[in-house]
Amino acid sequence: MKTFLSLFFILSAKLIFSQTITTKFEQTNGTKTPTYYEIINWWKKLDQRSPKIKMLTMGVTDAGFPLNLVVLSNDADYNFASIHKKNKRIILVNNGIHPGEPDGIDASMLLARDIVAGNYTLPSNVVLAIIPVYNIGGCLNRSADYRIDQNGPAEKGFRGNSQNLDLNRDFIKCDSKDARAFTEIFHLTDPDVFVDNHVSDGADYQHIMTLLTSQHNKLGGVMGEYLDKEFEPSLYKLMKQKGYDLVPYVNSFGDTPEDGWPEYWDSPRYSSGYATLWNSFGFIPETHMLKSYEQRVRSTYALMQCFIEFTSKNSDKIKQLRDQAKQSVKSATDFPVSWQLDRSKWKEITYEGYEAGHKLSDVSNSPKLYYDRTKPFEKQVKIFNYFTSKTIIKKPAAYIIPQGWWKVIDLLKLNKVEMVPLKNDTSIEVTVYHIEDYKTSQRPYEMHHLNSNVKISTSKQKVNFRKGDWYIPMDQTANRFLIETLEPQGEDSYFAWNFFDAVLGQKEYFSDYAFDEIAGDYLKNHPDLQLKLEQKRKTDTTFAKSWQQQLNFVYENSDYLEPDYLRYPVFRIENQNPR
Repeated sequence: MKTFLSLFFILSAKLIFSQTITTKFEQTNGTKTPTYYEIINWWKKLDQRSPKIKMLTMGVTDAGFPLNLVVLSNDADYNFASIHKKNKRIILVNNGIHPGEPDGIDASMLLARDIVAGNYTLPSNVVLAIIPVYNIGGCLNRSADYRIDQNGPAEKGFRGNSQNLDLNRDFIKCDSKDARAFTEIFHLTDPDVFVDNHVSDGADYQHIMTLLTSQHNKLGGVMGEYLDKEFEPSLYKLMKQKGYDLVPYVNSFGDTPEDGWPEYWDSPRYSSGYATLWNSFGFIPETHMLKSYEQRVRSTYALMQCFIEFTSKNSDKIKQLRDQAKQSVKSATDFPVSWQLDRSKWKEITYEGYEAGHKLSDVSNSPKLYYDRTKPFEKQVKIFNYFTSKTIIKKPAAYIIPQGWWKVIDLLKLNKVEMVPLKNDTSIEVTVYHIEDYKTSQRPYEMHHLNSNVKISTSKQKVNFRKGDWYIPMDQTANRFLIETLEPQGEDSYFAWNFFDAVLGQKEYFSDYAFDEIAGDYLKNHPDLQLKLEQKRKTDTTFAKSWQQQLNFVYENSDYLEPDYLRYPVFRIENQNPR
């Protein structure tokens, strides 16, 4: 009788708790999502109710509000240094990076409430860290008209942040305070598993939830193999047990997906690509925009349970693989920085779609694509999810960056890169890159004109460095991040994002009439250059007819040309040097 009464009181307490702490999602039968202020107040109340949960205040965002981090820990330990020492696995969940896609915001509230109420058990070897809403500025900017072809909720936030930036393109360049605050959180938690909740666009199909993962070839090594062969397949099985047929993110826009599709390429500008650089398993759940908001939130809830359950069960293996990968990145000599899709390899999945057809548009009176939901089908389709490396960089012993490039240096510090200032003025032989050619986007992209197709030449030079210039040894866990950001050919390098564009413009020039005599004297003293000039005249008739081009040729091949013009200001030390 006592046992029965104890169980009755426990169940009653759980029911009362879950009833008193409800969410706007529940209160509106799955049709609405809370405002920013409602989100934060709700989490504060939950924090006050239980010692299992703590809401931390982190860095300030562009919206003027601090980014919050909610930590759920069974033993009420919210110190991440201590949590790591206890050998617990950390799952970091990011919500509302695009506040028009708020599924994760509501699903995380439901999950945390159920953990605190005792309706769902958080394993003792897992700590759950949740960013309630990342893009605060976008969350404050609400409308019923945003993401107009998405099926709910009634009102939702805006994609851009307070600077109108897409934060899912800002993980490398950190133009926003939001991204800087996130970076601090990421390195504080050092997550074993990173989950960034989204909603998809594109084709219509039966699946409620799709999943984008870190690209397994790019993640590489033992972690990439484990992700492809064990982690991702297990998530599919766990979701099946919960009643959901999970499918890879349907990367098909404008065409029907029946013939398969290539896996989405998550370069380092994106959240999962950024997580890859730090040896975290990165995932982007993408619910289907045309499913009801109720369905989407419930599927997100279920998938987060799957992440928790798999991570707990495989805690030791995940720890072993991450430790191994961190050590490997310290000693690795070759790092790929560009990749290409290999269509000779694929995996097959069961895709549940709808038959597609064409009908006349009411707007244009032209044929338009539509999906007929009265004609569902199931088919095996190919997912092209193999990529091969295209450009491989040999790791130097160290880099040196002159202190004047403080914007880049600040970003390296933000990412906890180990580096030391030179103690004295010194001259060091280094490998120098010169930018020979590049392409720049004609239209702005996230406040930048991206540089791409970079061609470089290299030379050995003795360069004078000053006390305070930064020496960056390449024997650290940040190696991969450093290669991706500091090598100019990297897809999301700091050169690609225009941090070094100042070297692309010449600062010193000459006056034609004054320099002509100086150039003549220079040619007399440098017969090799005189010979090059004569040869170019013979092979280039336009050049031979232009005295301006010939004068400039002498200038650009003389000692008078400024050494910093087109010289990339990150220098490679191939062998260790004293600091």
